[in-house]
Amino acid sequence: MEEAKPFRISKRAVREAFRRVKANRGAAGVDGQSIEEFEADLENNLYKLWNRMSSGSYFPPPVQRVEIPKKGEGKKIRPLGIPTVSDRVAQMVCKMYLEPKVEPHFHADSYGYRPNKSALDAVGKARERCWKYAWVLDVDIKGFFDNIDHALLMRAVRKHTDCRWVLLYIKRWLVAPVRMADGSLQNREKGTPQGSVISPLLANLFLHYAVDAWMERTCPSIPFERYADDIICHCRTEVQAQWLRQQLEQRLAECGLQLHPEKTRIVYCKRDGRSGTSPNQGFDFLGFTFRPRRAQAPKSGKLFVGFLPAASQEAANSMRQTIRTWRLQYRTRQTVEQLAQWINPVTRGWVHYYGVYYRSALGPIFDYLDRRIARWARCKYKRLRFNQRRARKWLQGIRRRQPGLFVHWYLQRSMAGR
Repeated sequence: MEEAKPFRISKRAVREAFRRVKANRGAAGVDGQSIEEFEADLENNLYKLWNRMSSGSYFPPPVQRVEIPKKGEGKKIRPLGIPTVSDRVAQMVCKMYLEPKVEPHFHADSYGYRPNKSALDAVGKARERCWKYAWVLDVDIKGFFDNIDHALLMRAVRKHTDCRWVLLYIKRWLVAPVRMADGSLQNREKGTPQGSVISPLLANLFLHYAVDAWMERTCPSIPFERYADDIICHCRTEVQAQWLRQQLEQRLAECGLQLHPEKTRIVYCKRDGRSGTSPNQGFDFLGFTFRPRRAQAPKSGKLFVGFLPAASQEAANSMRQTIRTWRLQYRTRQTVEQLAQWINPVTRGWVHYYGVYYRSALGPIFDYLDRRIARWARCKYKRLRFNQRRARKWLQGIRRRQPGLFVHWYLQRSMAGR
């Protein structure tokens, strides 16, 4: 029987929270403690955390600020806030309690960080609606995570729970300071750090009331897909898209947020059968670029132009950069089978995500990978005096004999026309 405490938090919940945190891995926080070090004294660490949370004496330590470059945006950086392992466990305990209460209320077209929903679901729904609706409002909220209004967020949380310990600790997490790279502490009066366990759920809850529920009330005829703060709205006319942009700008201002003036754009979904025009005929969403593309009808084989998603240039550059970081030419002690075993989990992930739509867009990436593998062969078999042509020929021979050795070889057969 657990000791009597002001707050009823089960030890089993704390243990389950650690299991989930461990599965998600993650870097050390301000205390430098890794998950492995936390686990080395697991029983004691979990008991101390449970005891403090149950007694109301748990105060989260500062989050460690880490800066990572924003993809495709030059020298711009994205600030992440990394909590300690212990704090991640505490946040997971709170998330496990709160998520089942708020999840049933979320909009069907909110896809980010939700059980049984994925980015590919959002991309697929956007693809379907771009066929039906000629115009898109591509919404970008400027600095969303850094500008969430704490009072409005807490009001949203209270709509779904009056649990005292949940309200207490969420409030403490929101105001926990950030330790900067130079060691200084920065207090927070708004925002929630990207990188924490509880932030995605709180962000979804905030945007549910700021955008989703408002859209349903104000313009129920305009469908949308939202993945965290990435939002695509489908309109029938350019005038409707312009009206929605003005309305959203006013609505977000009421919630302490603003549209990004350059990144929020009105896009025309050009395809066969549509005669309109616009300077903007494409947008990026969750690693895919939507734009007019040639495709082949599956039944008739007839070519047509559709408004379709494919892996974006930014995603392609990221995949090439990953391949370069492998430095295959220095792995000459490995056999080609060992090389394939090492590479395949990554390329399989690329195919399963980016290859779902317009798979042929991955062709240049896999051609680049083959050139890198050929370069590896030249370095490994120097005594055979492999030049580039002979290395490629050798690789083609391997491919004929073992077409399933590399994942991208096996799947390249089905790329045409996707």
